[in-house]
Amino acid sequence: MTATTIARAWMVRRADGMVLGFTDHDASLTFEGIRFLPDHGMSARALVQATGLSVDNSEAEGALSDDAITEKDVLAGRWDGAEVRMWEVDWTRVASRRLIFAGSLGEIARSRGAFRAELRGLSEPLNAARGLVFHPRCSARLGDSNCKRILTGATFMTEASIAKVSDGSVLGFTAFPAYGPGWFERGNILVLSGKAEGLHASIKDDVASPGGRREIALWQALGILPDIGDRVRIVAGCDKRAETCRKKFDNFLNFRGFPHIPSEDWIMAPQTGGRRG
Repeated sequence: MTATTIARAWMVRRADGMVLGFTDHDASLTFEGIRFLPDHGMSARALVQATGLSVDNSEAEGALSDDAITEKDVLAGRWDGAEVRMWEVDWTRVASRRLIFAGSLGEIARSRGAFRAELRGLSEPLNAARGLVFHPRCSARLGDSNCKRILTGATFMTEASIAKVSDGSVLGFTAFPAYGPGWFERGNILVLSGKAEGLHASIKDDVASPGGRREIALWQALGILPDIGDRVRIVAGCDKRAETCRKKFDNFLNFRGFPHIPSEDWIMAPQTGGRRG
């Protein structure tokens, strides 16, 4: 390759199999079964690559467009963790190329019709915590392979139509099934219809009122506000306490916490919490 004929090309593959190709060349390139389109939706900054196991550091940025990377898809998390590969390629002979980056998309930020995504190298998983954490509360995520609680049926999830949207983060319902107050706190909500379909959020507060009225407050407003009448699915939450695991979910056999571990005060000042031995 010569310096005057080098272009960069990058591929992004979502978890659902959708593949997009981009290049900073002024014409499309095709190799490895992928067509790389010029100036189409995304560009990448210069890579900062280190030796050893250090995580490569770079960013990708671009415009949110209807035919490439849409705002709705970004907000719905469809690009989270997408596979990324980048090549330097001789655009006069695409067989002459070298792979300069392989990894995934990390945190995605959006502003004014554009996005910026962190690129994470293949060594990024090595930064994840390993091992067991000794804590009074459960370390499992509700419904995962450690928790083993299957969240199906009307006990742990329901669907309802939105009757009111306040401040972007509070959803009101007028014909809600009978659940106790706070049943859905720390749970999650998924929009099933309308322009916000596919978006999800974590639930902060769940307030029940007489007559089947209910208000659910989200920790953060949905990126695209749902409309009145849109359907949502709401899943119960867990505060990870042993009592909740036993009484609410009947799942204490799979509890992944240590409810009888001594408190920090007991360790630091045993005379205030009881005797040792």
